[in-house]
Amino acid sequence: MPCIARTTRLALAASAASLALLATACGGSGSDASGPGDGKPVTLTFWSATAGAKETADAFNRTHTDIKVKFSMVPAGPEGVTKLSNAVKGGNAPDVATMDYSALPEYASEGNLEDLTPSSGDLVKKEFPEAVQSLVNLGGSTWAVPFDVTPIQLFYRKDLFKKYGVDVPTTWAEYRTAAEKIHAGDPDVTITNFGGGDPALLSGLAWQAGARWYGTNGDAWKVNIDDPASRKVAAYWDDLLADGLASKTPLWGEGENKERATGKVATIIGAAWSAGNFPVSYPDAKGKWGIAPLPTWGGKASTGMYGGTSYIVPKGSEHTEAAAEFIKWVTTDPAAMTARLSSLKAPSSALPANEGMRAAAAKEFDSSYFGDQDVYAVAGQAADTIVPGWTWGPVQQQVTSVQMAAGGNHTKMLSSGQAKGETAVTDRGLKLDK
Repeated sequence: MPCIARTTRLALAASAASLALLATACGGSGSDASGPGDGKPVTLTFWSATAGAKETADAFNRTHTDIKVKFSMVPAGPEGVTKLSNAVKGGNAPDVATMDYSALPEYASEGNLEDLTPSSGDLVKKEFPEAVQSLVNLGGSTWAVPFDVTPIQLFYRKDLFKKYGVDVPTTWAEYRTAAEKIHAGDPDVTITNFGGGDPALLSGLAWQAGARWYGTNGDAWKVNIDDPASRKVAAYWDDLLADGLASKTPLWGEGENKERATGKVATIIGAAWSAGNFPVSYPDAKGKWGIAPLPTWGGKASTGMYGGTSYIVPKGSEHTEAAAEFIKWVTTDPAAMTARLSSLKAPSSALPANEGMRAAAAKEFDSSYFGDQDVYAVAGQAADTIVPGWTWGPVQQQVTSVQMAAGGNHTKMLSSGQAKGETAVTDRGLKLDK
């Protein structure tokens, strides 16, 4: 069937307003969940960079006869998105793929996704929390199905807190006080390492503070990256770094692991998925780490998200209904989570967005590293405090690139991200509301 161009208004559903964007999309050539008419099962191609994805597909194939899944591992991050985009343009895209939430609006607005509203809209509405629905529902349509939810949490060294007489902080003011007390007790110990600049972590902390990096006014996009709430967060961390209370050692490097493993930092700002790294990266610290809610700016408990993955059907799939059936299984059936986690050589603490999957995930994770804390129960409680209404914009991947080049200056990350966001919106031919 030929591809008929059409103009589609997508909107990122926010808590009080919709985010409108224009996209040219091509209708797919239909679906075939029951086979091609020759009695053979439908074969779906599935691309992902996530650990355990192959084993999940294998488990699906063992328990389903009408649909078979052929899995291929692809690169993570922007490289994987580019590979997928090229495949869509070349007419050889997979039937199913995984994608970070932050990349989803940009990909959808370019017309690269099949509309999953008929097959998955009700599923998303009924089976997933409000905080993640706004990340996959675009303009009243469903363009992806959530896999995990990634609340930011505070991981802290119980022994160091006890040694320096520090209570677990509940506010960011208390967190700085704890940093000062610990650093005064031992100048070689800082509250955490926060160097290099991590755009995903900065956005999650801004999310918690009430920021909304993207919005719309009618059919025009608003870019609000350098807003007061975000500047408050950036200034807070830049001050901690300038005062020597936080380590300038870059995040995601070898130096980071060394500081954390040797007790040179007293806390880690991480997400639910971070817990799985501890037994592998800091095995000698078993029993010394605890998990607490993220400190707040005052008021009730709240947090943002740090990363996260969804399932999509790229434009051009001829088996959208079969793809939706596989996606439903992999995101809501506990057997899928068991297959994914039991196959991994290293533990995973990914928190399923679907609450019905969490018991299976918890069963596969050994929480003894954190003493008597139930890692999944703690993460689930944190997930309930994610501030609803956050949405990503159609140019976030470009914003991330310039923010990573800001040299770890968080205030500069905001201003450079703001400038890039505005120019990128107009460069794409979208309206910008200033």
